[in-house]
Amino acid sequence: MTSTDSSALLLSRQLKDLQKNPVDGFSAGLVGDNIYQWEIMVMGAPDTLYEGGFFKALMTFPSTYPIMPPTLKFASEMYHPNVYPDGTVCISILHPPGDDKYGYEQANERWSPVHTVETILLSVISMLSSPNDESPANIEAAKEYREDYPQFKKKVQRLVRRSADML
Repeated sequence: MTSTDSSALLLSRQLKDLQKNPVDGFSAGLVGDNIYQWEIMVMGAPDTLYEGGFFKALMTFPSTYPIMPPTLKFASEMYHPNVYPDGTVCISILHPPGDDKYGYEQANERWSPVHTVETILLSVISMLSSPNDESPANIEAAKEYREDYPQFKKKVQRLVRRSADML
């Protein structure tokens, strides 16, 4: 069995598990019939700024999954310190395994093959509720989050309303 075969098998199993035992806060399905491209819907968690929002994202898996991490990119507009302006999510567990060349993250905070789609998405939901503005992907959002929280909150609430209207 090739690594591509085993990664496809693992992804199929994870998708079946999520469909059998859905997790609050997100849903996942394939883009077409490509096991390496998943469409994700993240629901803004209660008691967070993103509450009531519905945010589409695309999770793309390498053929070397689970050795290497997938990427997650919001297709819906997202304003958050840990999401690049192009929508790409920047959290430690999605960074390649091993030591961080910048010395910011420890190896145990980065990708590990024990992570699943479920653990990744639970981390994203956690990220939405508590941003890490010490290591921002979106510098403008992090600065506003720290220095003008009411304005940051207003922008996020506008996105939440827009996301709900898009459904």
